[in-house]
Amino acid sequence: MNGAIFFSGRYGSTEQYANWISEATGLPVFDIKDPNADPTEYDYLILGSSIIYMKLSIRKWAQANLSTLKDRSKILFSVSGAGPSDKLDRWVAKSLPSWLFSQMEHVALGGRLDHTKVNWLIRLSLWIGSLINPDPVASKEERYGFDHVDKDSIEPILELVRQLEHSEVLG
Repeated sequence: MNGAIFFSGRYGSTEQYANWISEATGLPVFDIKDPNADPTEYDYLILGSSIIYMKLSIRKWAQANLSTLKDRSKILFSVSGAGPSDKLDRWVAKSLPSWLFSQMEHVALGGRLDHTKVNWLIRLSLWIGSLINPDPVASKEERYGFDHVDKDSIEPILELVRQLEHSEVLG
């Protein structure tokens, strides 16, 4: 059983996780913008996506590849500052057709916000949001940034890959 990692990200955290997963598993990794990124060549897919404006950045690519995604095992990791929560699950579920989301294992990973890498409009939006955010920790992170990227947090994904590969050996 062969697999590959396909990711979409804007500021580097998602790519970092994709590369760490690749190092740990030996799976090839592709930015979805790469013209050689062909998911039809693989039995299972690990999809990595940042969350931008409460939506998966990989959603349009997934929509364009629905027929390919349909018959393959899929692991999805999302990268954001939101952390695992019902709210995050709703954002992810709304980004994909319900049948597709129901066929995936989803793992939420922590992201990074570096204000020097985002444009002024995003910084302004974050500042305004921080003023009305009732959570003092989240409010501070919106205002000053954060770094929750953690290599150890990929372990649930690695375990899912081991399960996929083990089931193929037994099957």
